[in-house]
Amino acid sequence: MTRPVSIGPVPESPIGTTLERHLLDRQRRMPEATGDFTGLFQQIMLAAKIIASRVSKAGLSGILGRTGTTNIQGEQVMKLDEFANRTIVQIVEAGGHVCVMGSEEVEDPITIPPEYPQGKYVLQFDPLDGSGNIDINASIGTIFSIHRRLTPPGRGSMEDLLQKGRDIVAAGYVIYGSSNMLVYSTGDQVDGFTYDPGVGEFFLSHPNIRIPERGSIYSINEGNYHNWSEGTQKWVDWIKTPNEERKAYSHRYIGAMVADLHRTLLRGGIFVYPPDVKTRKGKLRLLYEASPMAFLVEAAGGAASDGKAPILDIQPRELHQRTPVFMGSPVDVADALRFQES
Repeated sequence: MTRPVSIGPVPESPIGTTLERHLLDRQRRMPEATGDFTGLFQQIMLAAKIIASRVSKAGLSGILGRTGTTNIQGEQVMKLDEFANRTIVQIVEAGGHVCVMGSEEVEDPITIPPEYPQGKYVLQFDPLDGSGNIDINASIGTIFSIHRRLTPPGRGSMEDLLQKGRDIVAAGYVIYGSSNMLVYSTGDQVDGFTYDPGVGEFFLSHPNIRIPERGSIYSINEGNYHNWSEGTQKWVDWIKTPNEERKAYSHRYIGAMVADLHRTLLRGGIFVYPPDVKTRKGKLRLLYEASPMAFLVEAAGGAASDGKAPILDIQPRELHQRTPVFMGSPVDVADALRFQES
């Protein structure tokens, strides 16, 4: 499977480029385009706007707190998790652009009801990353990736879902914070759009995001220090100690991958969630978190590894597979991986 052909930057409008225009301009410059991808993206945009609206007034609309159930990950489901998942599924399923979906919140593949057309794309998503931040009003987000289907026309299957990150057609995230932003890539460059609630549109605000070669911030949950390998412990001790080449790195950890990696994309540095030394397993979900973010980081000039190999080259074996994560500025990732080998 080949990546989409790079078509270069899209010219800006004097009144500001909306995300919709950005997508349509790219579609017009690709003669083979059918409009399906643009249509799917418009549905993702709509879902993001609805989720952003509900997040901004969650305390007033009765959807803070837990539902009382747990998801396939064994985690408590927040009311906003459930709302976000339901919103994305209901908006996308009827559009005729996808044949199957996968969600971090749902154990099995999400099939398209028979009354709707079966499309040529596959959508996978984490409807609300950083759920633990919901009730304290800290940044959270939605992460998504799009693949082309592998199976013949008709109902999608597990084969369509279990695809490598290297074969992603497009990936992105929406961060709900002091302002709401949608960041996405089709593999050639990474562009960021800020939502203007007064107009109801996402406008291009961060064209062609490039991650710095090296940063000055490391992002990791140091509360797990004693659960890490000796190599990871040595790396953390090293990175926060100044030497003749650099100052000590600052530690920043929000507890939502989408928020920590958004900062890393813009300012450089490294985000790490290493394996547990006893289980040798990671925590983050490959299909819903690691692969989409790795796709964005690599498109921005960064690096993303599970500690041994590029995340985008991992062949998924199951829907809710987990993986260790080392991603960010290429020099910082190389430093971290060097300690893993020691």
